Amino acid sequence: MQAALTATGLVCRRGDRLLWGPLELALAPGQALHLTGPNGIGKTSLLRIAAGLLRPFAGAVERSGAFALLDGALALDEHQPLDAALAFWRRMDGGPMPLERLGLHTLLDVPVRYLSTGQRKRAALARLIGQGARHWLLDEPLNGLDDAGVALVETLIAERRAQGGAVIVASHQPIALDGAAVMDLRTHAA
Repeated sequence: MQAALTATGLVCRRGDRLLWGPLELALAPGQALHLTGPNGIGKTSLLRIAAGLLRPFAGAVERSGAFALLDGALALDEHQPLDAALAFWRRMDGGPMPLERLGLHTLLDVPVRYLSTGQRKRAALARLIGQGARHWLLDEPLNGLDDAGVALVETLIAERRAQGGAVIVASHQPIALDGAAVMDLRTHAA
């Protein structure tokens, strides 16, 4: 079975400071990795490198299949009602967004700027799902969510993995990822 993501000799540098590396990583379809470590150690950088949005200082990443990234950037027009803001991405990505399941169906006429932190996270999840990517890269996916929201994210991840998607989660919060590998970036600090 071909790996969803393979990283070899990966090194991350920010300015003159080496954050971590070299790092080796192989993630097969259906597997999950939980990235841990303190703020500033480079968890988000690793996700951005895995997504192809940031070049590593050294090393290489190989991807198989489409990857979608959920990070702190909501990427929704703050002045639009939620439905119109999501409609832009529905036209771009073409995939269905489970708005009722995410608890967003009653908020479609609310301007994005008035959404709570948890509602914004759910909107970001709708966009992530709508992209239709096989594999997910999730940066602090539980921030701002209540217990029901956390359980929903854990269920969505489990479903993605059951469908053969690989998932990397960077999170300070405990998250249920059955059988996931855990990588503390402190052990790879330069």
